[in-house]
Amino acid sequence: MKFQRVFGTLPKTQASAPGRVNLLGEHTDYNHGFVLPTAIPQRTTVQIGLSSDDRHHFYSAEYDELINFSDDDTIPQTFVTYICGCIRLVEKEGYKIPPINLYITSNVPIGVGLSSSAALEIATLRGLRALLDFPLDDVRLAQIGQLAEIRYAGLNCGIMDQMASSLADTNTMLFLDTRTLKYRPLPFPAGTEILVIDSGETHQLAAGSGYNKRRAECEESARILGVKALRDIADPKAVEVLPEPLKRRSRHVVTENNRVLQAVKSLSAEHFGQLINASHASLRDDYEVSVPAVDALAAILQSIPGVFGAKLTGGGFGGACVALVESGKADVIASEAIDRYQRAGYTGRVLVPEVKLN
Repeated sequence: MKFQRVFGTLPKTQASAPGRVNLLGEHTDYNHGFVLPTAIPQRTTVQIGLSSDDRHHFYSAEYDELINFSDDDTIPQTFVTYICGCIRLVEKEGYKIPPINLYITSNVPIGVGLSSSAALEIATLRGLRALLDFPLDDVRLAQIGQLAEIRYAGLNCGIMDQMASSLADTNTMLFLDTRTLKYRPLPFPAGTEILVIDSGETHQLAAGSGYNKRRAECEESARILGVKALRDIADPKAVEVLPEPLKRRSRHVVTENNRVLQAVKSLSAEHFGQLINASHASLRDDYEVSVPAVDALAAILQSIPGVFGAKLTGGGFGGACVALVESGKADVIASEAIDRYQRAGYTGRVLVPEVKLN
C-alpha cells in the first residue's frame, strides 16, 4: 500500500470529494445569489492515519511531495494551505485534531476552474470527520472549507464550490440559494449531457488576482445602490446609475441571477442553452473574466450542431468551457471541437466525459 510506504503505518480511514462544473451562476455566490453546479466524475481522495510523532505529515501523490508540519509552523503556500486551514478551523469548532498522516490522490484537474481546492478541502474534512466522529453536517463542512480558502489561501470566494463538492452528484444539478443555503437537486434538461473541455489556459484565482477585485467592485456597487448585496437587485435597469466599470459588473450579476432562475423554471434544453450562451457573453463583455482562448473555444462549441450552449465555467481568467449537448453526442462533438480549436492555434483536452484509460 502506497500510504504504508510513505508513512510506515496503515491508514485508519479514507474519504473523497468531487470537483464541480458550474452550468449557470458565475460570480453570483459571493453576491448572495443563485447557482447551478453539478459534480464531475473526477475526485480527490485522502487517506488518514495517526502520526507517530508530534507533527502532521502530508503527502501529495500528484506533486510527489511530502510536507511535515507542526502547529507552531507558519502554514506554507502549497497544497497543504487548504489542509492546514481546515484543521485549524475544525479545532476552532472545539474538536482537537491529533497529529496525522494524510495521503492525497486526485484526478481533479488543477487550474482549469473545476474546484480542485474545494475537492481537497471537503475530502480532508470528510476524512477528519470519519477519523474523529465529530457531528458536523455536510453544509457545515462546506462553510469550513470556504473559510479555509478565504482565511488561509487568500481567495475571497463564495460558497458555491464547497457546497457543490459537499452536496452535488454527477446525475443532477444542484440549485443553491447562497444566501439561505437552501438547495435542491434538479434533473438535467431532457436529452442532454455535459461536455467539459480545458482551454489550455491555466487560470489563477489566488490573492492578487482579478477575482478579488471583481468581488470588491460588486460590494462597492451594492453600497452605492443601498442594498445588502447585488442579489437584492432584480431589474438590470437599476444598475444604470452606477459609474463604469461598476455598472457592467453589476449588470452581469443581476442578469446572471435571472438566468439561473429562468433555467430552473423551464429546464428545456433549447432555452437552457440560450441562457448558457448569454452567460458567456456577459462574463466576457460585462464581467471581463474571459480570455481569447476561452472565447475561441466557446464560440467553436456554440457553432457545432448538437450543442445547445457553451460558456466558460468557474472563476474565469482561463480554465475550461462547459457545454450542454445532445445525449450520446458528447464524444463526436468533442472531437470536432478539439480539431477546430487546434487548427485555430490552441491546445485543449476533453475532461468530461472522462476518458477511461485501458
